[in-house]
Amino acid sequence: MNIDKMKSQHVEIIDKLNKLRELSHAGISQHAKEIAQAVINMSSVIKIHLSAEDQFLYPYLEKVNDAKLKRMSLQLQREMADIVIQYEAFSRRWNTADKVFGHDEEFRRDANIVLRKVHERMHKENHDFYPLVEQI
Repeated sequence: MNIDKMKSQHVEIIDKLNKLRELSHAGISQHAKEIAQAVINMSSVIKIHLSAEDQFLYPYLEKVNDAKLKRMSLQLQREMADIVIQYEAFSRRWNTADKVFGHDEEFRRDANIVLRKVHERMHKENHDFYPLVEQI
């Protein structure tokens, strides 16, 4: 299965995470508008990515004759459900400048928890899961 598009979406999401980190370090309230827009932009890519996984990748993997890959796929789907809930709450909470401005510590704390999980998940997929998918 060709997963190049999913891999490129990971790169795009990581770029957006890095941009969000840069803006945060430069001053959360001072860059509230840019941060909110970055959250919206990242959410769009994440939604497209998750949709592709749900519609194409996971259904495809249900049909392969590889028990290890099937187990990993099911485990990743279960783990992702919690991450999605947390990310969606994060993105709704911080999607406007008014919500970000004046809430520097809350944003920083929330971002450190939720976005770290997103980043760790992509790392796991890139290093453990996608190489196995590409072998079939």
